[in-house]
Amino acid sequence: MKIAGAAASAALVALAAALIAAGDESEGKRWWAHIQVLADDGMQGRDTGSEAHRRAAQYVATQFEKAGLEPAGTQGYLQPVKFDVRRLEESASSLELERGGKTERLALGEDAIIGIRTDPAEDVEAPLVFAGYGFAVPELQYDDLDGIDLRGKIVVSIAGAPSNIPGPLRAHYQSAAERSVFLRRAGAIGTVSIPNPRHMDIPWDRLKLSRTQAAMSLADPALQDGRGMQIGVMVNPARAGRWLEGSGHSLADLLALADAGKPLPRFPLNARLRAHAKVERSQVESQNVAGVLRGSDPALKDQYVVVSAHVDHVGVGAPIHGDRIYNGAMDDASGIATIIEMARRLHEENARPKRSLLFVAVTGEEKGLLGSRYYAAHPTVPAASLVADLNVDMFLPLFPLRSVTAYGLHESDLGDILREVAAHDGVAVEDDREPERNIFVRSDQYSFIRRGVPSICMKVGYEKGSKEEQIAKTWLKERYHAPSDDLNQPVDLQCAAGFDRLMLALAEAVADRAERPHWKPDSFFKRFAN
Repeated sequence: MKIAGAAASAALVALAAALIAAGDESEGKRWWAHIQVLADDGMQGRDTGSEAHRRAAQYVATQFEKAGLEPAGTQGYLQPVKFDVRRLEESASSLELERGGKTERLALGEDAIIGIRTDPAEDVEAPLVFAGYGFAVPELQYDDLDGIDLRGKIVVSIAGAPSNIPGPLRAHYQSAAERSVFLRRAGAIGTVSIPNPRHMDIPWDRLKLSRTQAAMSLADPALQDGRGMQIGVMVNPARAGRWLEGSGHSLADLLALADAGKPLPRFPLNARLRAHAKVERSQVESQNVAGVLRGSDPALKDQYVVVSAHVDHVGVGAPIHGDRIYNGAMDDASGIATIIEMARRLHEENARPKRSLLFVAVTGEEKGLLGSRYYAAHPTVPAASLVADLNVDMFLPLFPLRSVTAYGLHESDLGDILREVAAHDGVAVEDDREPERNIFVRSDQYSFIRRGVPSICMKVGYEKGSKEEQIAKTWLKERYHAPSDDLNQPVDLQCAAGFDRLMLALAEAVADRAERPHWKPDSFFKRFAN
């Protein structure tokens, strides 16, 4: 597919403006008009730090201004963010397994991927140890790393956790930031992760294409995770058996234990990994976008309810069916369109909630929640005044809105407020039914959670075993992080409009409530507020 230029994007912006100014026949079409701009080929996938991303951020800023929001960035509506960039020079890089005096060279992409979210050392050679799921949960006295010598070694693990570990705890402690702390403390110098095929959002044949994309970290050293790790590798599960050869354990047996939610054994592997990583490094600047609707209550207006979504997607990458543009229509132009429409409706209705509403469109989500991490660490309002984050990310309006799945439903009273407003619209609210996917810590609400801010994220829900579940699963398999997440896909505009109304009702309810949102007494995440 030919990459459209800026002129084509300008034409789409004009079209969207005409639709919105004319008062289109449905709220859903007004929402879709923004996606037509942000997911147009001319935006080239809105990669963090790209010129196309800057134009997308400027579009959001313009829409915030039209919706009557005051600038809340550091440069008008914008908050510039600096990133360190790494790109693997794969032709000059290699992975080798050494066992019994024999060396086996691995095919990068087919056998394994060298991860570069953690800055790799140029050369690493170390013995391998299998350490179960490779993480620890101190609150439950669970530690895969305890009692084994990991000093100077590389930890091999299977993605997952025992079923008796609650979803929020497993999600938090499996995050890269937390996992690296325990690994570093145990003396490990690297990781090899084997995905569980049952829980992979993206099939390996597509996942391997992402290795050509650049990885980033925040230029601020205080906000860099994974320090101390020299190498990170992800293994194709279909070819992972060779890593276990001679250990007395088979991958099939280990996956059967993982699928049953049982603990995994720990054992040395009679092998060493030799890695050479040639990395090209540079720096870029990208943009968060922020605008505020000032609250009306003199006692509450200096408190802020954050409404967030991410501008960026993954840019231009390896072609799939000849298409190289990863447009990111649902991920997350859909969320940006929702928060724009929320702001527009508040403006048109001359609504003034008691607390201020702070609309934040962040960059770098696809690079590891980096834009929101930066904003939460460097907010453009006093940090203590942030009372909640309501995040919108890839909510997938693919079928009628009958229920929503809320991530963080039981962690704070935001879940209670959501139940109240959803019941008014006849929408059911359900808890996360797939905690093994770690969704609660995989989007931007987690950056605010780590700063102690009660947060929630919701998506359109479905019944287990239903045709709607199959639609959603098929979307993940075929369109998630693929060029086919574009403007040529079936979307239920009525569902999108209903979701937008629910988000707005939730934001207004939180902003108008007398009591500040709070973590539940038994929430694990309550500790971050202290």
